Amino acid sequence: MAMSRTAMLLLLAGGMLMWGRASVHAAEGGIETLTGEVVDLACYIPHPATSTGNGHRKCADTCLKKGLPMGLLTEDKQVYLLLEDHSNPKPYAQLREKAAETVTVEGTKAAQGGVQGLVVDAVK
Repeated sequence: MAMSRTAMLLLLAGGMLMWGRASVHAAEGGIETLTGEVVDLACYIPHPATSTGNGHRKCADTCLKKGLPMGLLTEDKQVYLLLEDHSNPKPYAQLREKAAETVTVEGTKAAQGGVQGLVVDAVK
């Protein structure tokens, strides 16, 4: 029985979709070391031009102490949502005291729905 052209295209598209998803997940999971500025995402996401550096330190410090989300802004302008490792919360808590500072963080990259994050294992 011959497969219709539409069925063949659907099968091919499904295979490509599954391969693409596997490629994304294969890139996740390894320990990474990233360096960047600790930013409060409540300010940085809507106002990136004015929400970094020493001029924003006091505001960022206040936001992070309130428990607002924090991120790591790398030199190449990538932003990672910093995530607590529930079995090792101390390194993440240390970062809450480093608003607007450049730090080096070790952790596991994770991505979901277009958001990239880093589960914090250590602060260097």
